[in-house]
Amino acid sequence: MSESPVGGRCDCGAVAGPLGVCVDYYHAILSEEQADPRMYRWHAPVVCAYLLQHPSGAHEKYLDGQFRQLQLYLDKGLDALLRVAARQVARNGHRARAGYDMSPLAAYEPLPTGGPPGHFRASFCGLPFRGGSFVFDGHQAYGRRIELIAEATVESWRSIQAS
Repeated sequence: MSESPVGGRCDCGAVAGPLGVCVDYYHAILSEEQADPRMYRWHAPVVCAYLLQHPSGAHEKYLDGQFRQLQLYLDKGLDALLRVAARQVARNGHRARAGYDMSPLAAYEPLPTGGPPGHFRASFCGLPFRGGSFVFDGHQAYGRRIELIAEATVESWRSIQAS
């Protein structure tokens, strides 16, 4: 996945931060997650929000499911999202014939057409990074920042539908 910053801006509209554009933050988060199992709990919301804010680096056929996963996360919380993910992994382990089981996400809005949005009120470039870490002030604070990015992502995609 690559982004082409123009004038210090990420392709999602965000101004580059101290680490660079969003892809630089994304890779740093993924790297830090590998050494921190508690931080890894937010992996799915991080990936979904990043890909929805930067869909040029995503597989279009998965964006709807990622949008619905973020809605589930915001509606029912991280533990509910992790349970759905664990159920899917277990289902895949039993060699289910069908693809991804969308039934837990059926209640949520589909990805609006006409996107992507040009701006998000919170992006990865805005994440604070201190002492070589995104969790410098604790996992809950980090999780809250990821939740704010998820909220901003869903909000911006919904604004397309409203216009």
